[in-house]
Amino acid sequence: MSSFKSIGGFFAMAALLTFNGRADAQPFYWADTNYSVTVTPQMAAYGSRGIHVHDPSAIIKCGDEYWVFYTGYGIPSYHSKDLTTWERGPSVFTNPPAWAEHAIPQNRWMRYWAPDVIHIGDRYLLYYAVSVFGKKTSAIGLVTNPTLNPDDPKYHWTDEGMVIRTETTNNFNAIDPAASKDANGNLWLSLGSFWTGVKLVQLDPNTGKRVATNSEIYSIAFNDSIEASYLYHHDDYYYLFVNWGKCCLGTNSTYEVRVGRSHEITGDYLDKAGEPMMTGGGSYFLGSHGPFIGPGQVGIISLGGTNLLSCHFYDGTRHGFPTLAILPLTWDTNGWPKVSLP
Repeated sequence: MSSFKSIGGFFAMAALLTFNGRADAQPFYWADTNYSVTVTPQMAAYGSRGIHVHDPSAIIKCGDEYWVFYTGYGIPSYHSKDLTTWERGPSVFTNPPAWAEHAIPQNRWMRYWAPDVIHIGDRYLLYYAVSVFGKKTSAIGLVTNPTLNPDDPKYHWTDEGMVIRTETTNNFNAIDPAASKDANGNLWLSLGSFWTGVKLVQLDPNTGKRVATNSEIYSIAFNDSIEASYLYHHDDYYYLFVNWGKCCLGTNSTYEVRVGRSHEITGDYLDKAGEPMMTGGGSYFLGSHGPFIGPGQVGIISLGGTNLLSCHFYDGTRHGFPTLAILPLTWDTNGWPKVSLP
């Protein structure tokens, strides 16, 4: 996610954010609104789709429509037939999962964070975080559905329960889930923010849960302000994207995306200079540029050999409102990903 999960002054600043002038309300980026604007040519050049989204999942296709899920009440969604014009879809939850209320009772308002979705077999697996601001009191849950189309008679979200949990005694934080498959079809989940960094666990594709409750937890990247990991396999490498910096502060956000790569999904991930991401390495990939501020929570969708990168950013032309962007992704001669901004 995207976070407010750091410490000290950052968390104090988060506490000051209000929405519609109410000091007891949730931060502005969690506004549950079907908020969209006409995209100007200036913002179209930055990939803006004009819709309010924070912590978007990777975009996924179901039938003839594309779907994206994001942080908010019950895990809201948007869908599109052309990746340009988006309409609000249903939220995943209308009532809180019983396990989440028991495991993380401090999480109020049914606000779930940084979902990610993947298609495995005949189901869509959606992972999401339930957490408490600024603490390691967190858990990642799983829901499944045979379809994302709410008009399909088979449409039904099944609560599969908790995947992994952390408490104050743990040295990492179970948030920001991102699901991916390796070259052999094995299923993995990266997660984590701040503290001891980004972790990786293997999942059973039949259950969507860990292969064993005590299975190995791999450490794959560290920085004192790291989160929002995403893994993508391209040619001979696994690419690990992470966010550094502060999110959720509108135009004051300092979020930027860093990247490293490894021949093995479990690491070691190295940046362009050969520095391990576990010792603070990570090559600059995407950051603020003009009114395109604090991009984060990247995902990649491949369409017939063309790669598109999705992320949220804070729109400097709309007072820093979090917005979905989709940008062309290419690869340089050394195999590193790149996007171009105006």
